[in-house]
Amino acid sequence: MKRKQFEPLEIDVFETSVYPFPNHSHTYYEMIYIFKGCGNHYFNKLVIPYKSGDLYLISPEDEHFFEIKKSTKFCFIKFNDSYFETNKHLSPDNLTTTSPVNIMRNPLLKEEKLSFDEPCKTILKKTVENIIEYNRFHKVSDSPIMFFQILSLFGLIREASAKFLNINVESGTIKKDDLISYIHQNIYSPELIRINVISKHFNISDTYFGAYFKRNFEVSYRKYITDYKLKLIERRIQAGQMTMKQIAFEFGFTDESHLTNYFKKQLNINPSDYKFQHTS
Repeated sequence: MKRKQFEPLEIDVFETSVYPFPNHSHTYYEMIYIFKGCGNHYFNKLVIPYKSGDLYLISPEDEHFFEIKKSTKFCFIKFNDSYFETNKHLSPDNLTTTSPVNIMRNPLLKEEKLSFDEPCKTILKKTVENIIEYNRFHKVSDSPIMFFQILSLFGLIREASAKFLNINVESGTIKKDDLISYIHQNIYSPELIRINVISKHFNISDTYFGAYFKRNFEVSYRKYITDYKLKLIERRIQAGQMTMKQIAFEFGFTDESHLTNYFKKQLNINPSDYKFQHTS
């Protein structure tokens, strides 16, 4: 089931003990803030525990639903492609390289739970409360005030993700967060993260790329790719929502046997034994 909306921006707030929607996708983008409660968020093929203060980013290609363990108050901030395009004249220049839509589609910000330190945690809650309060009295989709409130959420997300990635923007023609974002978005397509392809994408010599990556991230490119891919595979095995065949297909392995051999070589354990250890 794919849910639709017709306004460029909509705000929805409710508290419930039983989530009213089945597993579904959208035609729009959705930021979900948890005011209170706890449970599990079923996101694509992952199961992520949620609690008060959490923020989730959902884009049109995603499927999700919530399993509520303790009565939960949600705030849904929903917008479509036209919302930021219509308000483009209000956007700061630095959003032209990393747009809100690109942030919403970043796989890493979905695989990992965003962690907000103080004062950002309090600012996040107050900003969502401001959005809800404004929505009570005014039409939000064409309000500049609301637009800047939404932008402030993306500022908080960018700061939280920068700390999470432990990277900074370096001076020069290449932004380190753009490089990492490219890797995370294409981790499921091995051909797109080969050195000769990624170096060409960022206009770096392929013979220099390895040294550049090691100098800036203090880890070899090969190890970074291996560690990140393994982390994602481990999560899918732990969640128990996908077969090994499905995981192999998602990450571009030739078949289940190829994935099993890769996993055992890296972690010295079979996927079946790993699953038993982490789900029993």
